[in-house]
Amino acid sequence: MPKSKVRKKAVYTAPTDRRTPVKVKAAGPSHPVYVAVMLGFMLLGLAWLVVNYIAAEKIPFMLELGAWNFAIGFALMIIGLLMTMRWR
Repeated sequence: MPKSKVRKKAVYTAPTDRRTPVKVKAAGPSHPVYVAVMLGFMLLGLAWLVVNYIAAEKIPFMLELGAWNFAIGFALMIIGLLMTMRWR
């Protein structure tokens, strides 16, 4: 039985006239104030939780908040962690 011929396809390359180059703006490092605020939120959240555990019954407004102290502390830390995504 005769062997069939193998067809080779040329590698496809996109035409250069149809591509528009996209210029990406180089982002510099974050401002030092941004880093300070980011770390401040994380430390403030941690301090809020530590104070809640140690002295919540001695501080009147923290005693009134009750379990919301955990939400406040973790929310502050999460805000700081979310800010790390935009940190360069």
